Amino acid sequence: MDDSLSVETAVKDTLPTVFGYIGIGISFGIVAASAGMSVLMATLMSLIVYAGSAQFILVSLLVIGTPIVSIALSVFLVNSRMILMSMTTANFFKENSLFENILLGSLITDESFALSMNKLNYTDGKLTFKWFNTVNVMAYLVWAVSTAVGAMLGKIISDPEKLGLDFALVAMFIGLLYLQLISDKSISLKVQLIVVGIMLPLVYFGLIFISSDLLILIVTLIGCTIGVILKHAIN
Repeated sequence: MDDSLSVETAVKDTLPTVFGYIGIGISFGIVAASAGMSVLMATLMSLIVYAGSAQFILVSLLVIGTPIVSIALSVFLVNSRMILMSMTTANFFKENSLFENILLGSLITDESFALSMNKLNYTDGKLTFKWFNTVNVMAYLVWAVSTAVGAMLGKIISDPEKLGLDFALVAMFIGLLYLQLISDKSISLKVQLIVVGIMLPLVYFGLIFISSDLLILIVTLIGCTIGVILKHAIN
């Protein structure tokens, strides 16, 4: 990763995360197919809903005949963290048009957000629409294509965990976390490691009392608060 914000650089920066999208996208396609969805229906879900992990929840709720209102609310709650991410990145695009901001906010993902925050360490705190949009569009297209491939394989592979595809997303986030730790010079490594050390037990024990969907949002807010406090206290 370097300080360039061109389309070509965006493609290069996004490539390491693509394998995570492929693995989890294929997994979703397989799950959707096993739930009775056609290749077209599964692909359209990834193109229209585009909710990552929430799509797995959506499919499971459809299978058990959950009312559409409950499904919509569940998917919204799971992906509500995107509101926080969009608000954070919007600060870097105040000079861009409303349409461009809506486009970036609509296609942002956990991975593209993490990638953009890491990119700031190399660009003196700057982002451009063409760089961020390229990152988002690449993720969007790879996710949709991977879903289609997974749906086609769904009749052959009944359990994606046997191939380790369920770990692809976890491995990708571990990689993104490592890159953030070694490249962010604005926050001391000590502060970052303390926050990570606090978050791990919070997530582990939090799963005992709170659903994983709600826990993501709560832990994100707690982590941000602790991080801000420690940054000013230690840095």
